Amino acid sequence: MRREAVIAFAALLLMGALWGVTQPLTKIAVSTGHRPLGLAQWVATIDAAILTAVCVATGRRLPLGRRALGLYAVVAGLGMLLPQLAVYAAAPHLPAGVLALIVSLTPIFALSLALAVGLEGVRPARLLGLLLGAGAMALLVAPWGGALTGGAAWMFVLLACVTPLSYALEGTYVAARGQGAADPVQTLLGASLLVLLAVSPLALAAGHAISPLAPWGPAERAIVASACLSVGAYALYVWLVRRAGSVFAAQVSYIVTGVGVAASIAMLGEGYPGAFWAALGLLFAGLFLVQPRPAAPRGDRPRARETGA
Repeated sequence: MRREAVIAFAALLLMGALWGVTQPLTKIAVSTGHRPLGLAQWVATIDAAILTAVCVATGRRLPLGRRALGLYAVVAGLGMLLPQLAVYAAAPHLPAGVLALIVSLTPIFALSLALAVGLEGVRPARLLGLLLGAGAMALLVAPWGGALTGGAAWMFVLLACVTPLSYALEGTYVAARGQGAADPVQTLLGASLLVLLAVSPLALAAGHAISPLAPWGPAERAIVASACLSVGAYALYVWLVRRAGSVFAAQVSYIVTGVGVAASIAMLGEGYPGAFWAALGLLFAGLFLVQPRPAAPRGDRPRARETGA
């Protein structure tokens, strides 16, 4: 295997591992009663601080034109705030491994939207992938020996599905409109600042703000670790897409799910019934069918990528 391919595969594995570990970290972050608005405020603050440092170090300025601000608003709403609030609200009621499985539905939702707006053509294999993804969700919430217990579990599964749906909506928008107004780092910084401006007064008014001066425990450390890992994974994603192409980088969904489940077992001691593993198998089969087959990694032609990690 060529050196470039080895580097690309290593980056793919590392990126998926970083994102996968954020699933049990999210579960830990909500374990002491922190509310979604306060968590979103902390994450936006950490993201903005890290990305500002990157922009200063690399001499980037934040574009503030009309097109750039519109892009920031879409990424802030669909790529950050809405999916974060949904997963933080659902996390206390669902196992972290189930959250990892649900978040990885993004390619399946993205294909559904692409078909709806005409960005993709209808192909039987990819339609079968959509059905397999739906079957995975049905196995999670089925009343006959499903992977979840509790009569209201299906409602929290639907709530968690807002996260991959939001990511898919964001990706569809950027694919249709482009992101030429700003590069990925600038876009994520602008979006983080908008989220911070929007959510801070709401968190304070609702009494959900989390003071950084209060004693820190596992939940607070998990919030910081999750935000830092997500930014690192996003940076790797941008680098990998430019080096190996977006089709190759899209295969990260498998790794995020696998690492998320394994990390949830190792860090939280979670265990899952047979229906969960059957749902996971259906999901992997669905992801294989809905995503284009990856081309060999290549490093000679940069590619643009939508934001939203």
